[in-house]
Amino acid sequence: MSEQSNPMKILILGGYGVFGGRLAELLSDRPDLELLICGRDRQRAEAFCAAWRGAAQVSPVALDRRAIADGIAAHQPHLVVDASGPFQDYGADRYRVIEACIAARVDYLDFADAADFVFGVDAFDADAKAANIFVISGVSSFPALTAAVLREMATSMDIRTVEGGIAPSPFAGIGLNVMRAVVGYAGAPVKLRRGGKDGFGTGLAESRRFTVAVPGRLPLRSIHFSLVDVPDLQVIPPTYPELTDIWMGAGPVPEILHRILNLLARARATFRLPSLEPFSRLFYTVLNWMKFGEHRGGMYIRVHGVAEGAHVERSWHLLAEGDDGPYIPSMAVEGIVRKLLAGERPRPGARSATEALTLKDYDALFANRSIHTGFREERPNALLYERILGSAFDRLPPRVRELHGSADDRRWSGQATVTRGRGLLARIAAAIVGFPKAADSTPVTVTFTREEGAERWTRNFDGKRFSSLQYAGTGRSDRLLVERFGPAAFAMALVVEDGRLRLVPRRWTLFAIPMPRFLMPDGASFEADVDGKFHFNVEIAAPVIGLIVAYRGILEPENTA
Repeated sequence: MSEQSNPMKILILGGYGVFGGRLAELLSDRPDLELLICGRDRQRAEAFCAAWRGAAQVSPVALDRRAIADGIAAHQPHLVVDASGPFQDYGADRYRVIEACIAARVDYLDFADAADFVFGVDAFDADAKAANIFVISGVSSFPALTAAVLREMATSMDIRTVEGGIAPSPFAGIGLNVMRAVVGYAGAPVKLRRGGKDGFGTGLAESRRFTVAVPGRLPLRSIHFSLVDVPDLQVIPPTYPELTDIWMGAGPVPEILHRILNLLARARATFRLPSLEPFSRLFYTVLNWMKFGEHRGGMYIRVHGVAEGAHVERSWHLLAEGDDGPYIPSMAVEGIVRKLLAGERPRPGARSATEALTLKDYDALFANRSIHTGFREERPNALLYERILGSAFDRLPPRVRELHGSADDRRWSGQATVTRGRGLLARIAAAIVGFPKAADSTPVTVTFTREEGAERWTRNFDGKRFSSLQYAGTGRSDRLLVERFGPAAFAMALVVEDGRLRLVPRRWTLFAIPMPRFLMPDGASFEADVDGKFHFNVEIAAPVIGLIVAYRGILEPENTA
């Protein structure tokens, strides 16, 4: 396609909205595109185009979806993308845009998140084929990305149950139409497959907790997910005849607002109350106002199934840092458009987006962004650090991997430097735990012994001993390493980066009582391989108290034969 004489023209309904606007940004580098930024408010479309800085051409168009046939006739696009919604509210004439595209022989994509809408698109398959166009619905994270993950998993196992969820960053911003859709089905029946039969769940009234943890990356905090009505619940089961259960959730934060919506959903279901949709603007305002916490988001898919005759549990994790995460829902359409520009055209027909892209396609879309993915397989008999790190365990430096790579009792020894805090409170805290005294160089021995699925580390600094118990966290500390010193327990993330294993404190308890994060001891702690020797660096400091102790040095395995 010639960039100068015949750019590809894309009509984007809702082009200045959340998803349509992000799609335009993702395609902004293509001078061979002309983007028609459409919507009912011409001033908003003009404002979007006035601020445009991309290589693609943009034009504002005032267009109501009810007049889409006239809009197609007037502008002659090569592709129509419906990014408006909410698709749940399109009513009896909900396929008006698809019908207009078929009549005009124009390709069609949409961001639909309404399960019934996406499931019903197959009815237009014959007409789309006769018109020699493609009509693909649900071209977003659900179900395009989830289906790509499941197809990859299905190459090595027979899938029986599927569970997944998406957790947007609190700073991502949620559009009003999305909020209307979510609040609209809160407490309403949601079609899904459960116990091997087609049945119903209750929207936003059923919840689960999960920790998104890409191997070797800093995991998200444990997230509270609630059932949402997404296309996956209806379009995934026909692909896997042996699938018995499927569940998909969303985990918006702050959690307190999420739980309020849970209560309202249960009340609606229990007392047969009318739709909560009138409260959507209130939730939209409050949720977009209460922006605090980590600017990170994520997604997961967890599958149970059978591989080589044995039951297996595998999961796929996605972490998105900063402002990159909010673009993921728009990347599926971006991927198809880029394929079109490269001469790779989807086959004619009308269908959901379950086969639109592969994980390799997404890898290309995620490249050069702070978006990271990885698979995990649960192995209950794996070593402690291997179980928490997953595949990242193999990326550890050799000596670090050696120290953590044995199930036997063992002892490593070497030399260390110890620095102690000078304040009264620091000295008291160090004395309670039994930390060693300050020393420029002191012999150190660490003995590792197994204790019922845990590992006790006993450190001996020239006769001064103290010990801790390490074990895999559960519940809100899932995917974290917990180290307990007497009544205090610290849950830490294991992060592999820059040739080091970093231990990053995430939460802590005292006498099993969760303590405030702002009081949590912290410090730069890591393990590394330096000149073929295990190198450790531990710093423990606390608010108000300051440095309590820091010790660093080298260890080598003793010959215990």
